[in-house]
Amino acid sequence: MFCFQNKVSEKVAFLEIVVGISGASGSIYGLRLLERLRARGGVGTHLILTRSGERTAWLETGKKAAEIRALADHSYPVEDIGCRLASGSFLTDAMVIAPCSVHTMSAIAYGISSNLLVRAADVTLKERRKLILQVRETPFHVGHLRTMTQLAEMGAIVAPPIPGFYHQPQTVMDIVDFSVDRVLDLLGLPETDAKRWGEKKSE
Repeated sequence: MFCFQNKVSEKVAFLEIVVGISGASGSIYGLRLLERLRARGGVGTHLILTRSGERTAWLETGKKAAEIRALADHSYPVEDIGCRLASGSFLTDAMVIAPCSVHTMSAIAYGISSNLLVRAADVTLKERRKLILQVRETPFHVGHLRTMTQLAEMGAIVAPPIPGFYHQPQTVMDIVDFSVDRVLDLLGLPETDAKRWGEKKSE
């Protein structure tokens, strides 16, 4: 298995962010996050796209896996459990799984590192780096809630993509960007044009 580097760039990445896309509905959140990180510069992105994530993304957006991988600086096969993202000695700053399925969430909570996505998340936690999980499920049963509590106690940030509407969204992408903006805030990469409570709507 090999890492795929999509482009050679002379830019210096000040932050290295791992982005995981699992098979839960809501693949647009991961795609949009990659687009936004790529546009801002100074950020290196490392993508882990699961096989079920590929299928869901195709069904929801019509995008093929190769198109999604092209949005990241580096991408890795989910089966490549021995790649650099599986080691804490490879320095990254944070990891986001968007969307995060209940299956993936549960595997992370119990350390079942059977693929690279879960292993990279486990590494993120053990190295005390920021792990953000955009869990996509509703409603939650008590087992889901207990698992999320366990993850929060382990240091993960559980951030389901729940939109606000005080910014008066006009399109689906407005709703998507609301949740992506919150993730960027958590990464310490706030956008100047993010819609925030109490700010007047521009005319």
